[in-house]
Amino acid sequence: MKSIWLWFNQLGSPPNFHRYATRWIGWWFGASLLLLAIGIYGALFVVPADYQQGDSYRILFIHVPCAWMSLFVYTTMAVQAFIGIVWRIKLCEILSMACAPIGAIFTAITLATGAIWGRPMWGAWWDWDPRLTSELVLLFLYLGVIALDASIEDRRRGARAAGFLAMIGLINLPIIHYSVQWWNSLHQGRTIMLLGPSKMDSSMIAPLLATVAGMQCWFAGSLLSRARTMLIEREAGKAWTAQMAQANA
Repeated sequence: MKSIWLWFNQLGSPPNFHRYATRWIGWWFGASLLLLAIGIYGALFVVPADYQQGDSYRILFIHVPCAWMSLFVYTTMAVQAFIGIVWRIKLCEILSMACAPIGAIFTAITLATGAIWGRPMWGAWWDWDPRLTSELVLLFLYLGVIALDASIEDRRRGARAAGFLAMIGLINLPIIHYSVQWWNSLHQGRTIMLLGPSKMDSSMIAPLLATVAGMQCWFAGSLLSRARTMLIEREAGKAWTAQMAQANA
């Protein structure tokens, strides 16, 4: 446990994090491309058409992973914000704010693909369904975090204020997750179960999980890339950034 804590302390050092991010960004993006290629190929050419929805259901291989990632990224953002506020760790503040645009993209794709999928299934692009509405609120929360962070000139004060909003917004996540159980909903219920049999055909699960893993790797690479850039901007003028600039000259 002590060695793990020491590793986190070392990683929290700006120069160490910069080196770590530079070393691993390419690997995360490479793994993402490979996994996404496997998942999308399986979704388009391996799994059979759905007996009710035909081929139109294949959009779920983008829609569902993005929906899961929209919740996962928000949770990561809020946890990093909590650590940054409580322990005043600059890197966690940066990681939290770096999550926001990435999560907003995942949420926007979720809403867009849901509308495309819902048009032939429900006969409408949009319905004020509990799941859809709470997911839209999630997008507004992401945009609110981004706007609040940008509106305060002091970068650390802005990150902390936006971090408070991110933590408050956590209350929306269980609403999104359980909305199909708490209210009458057009949105279909859970089809993949961690415990017990899933309602989805087993041949569809492997491509879906590959796509999810690919998006998680893409998130990791994007997070490191954005955080590295933000770190350099905030640490401009420090000795280690000057040394790095001279080494790259």
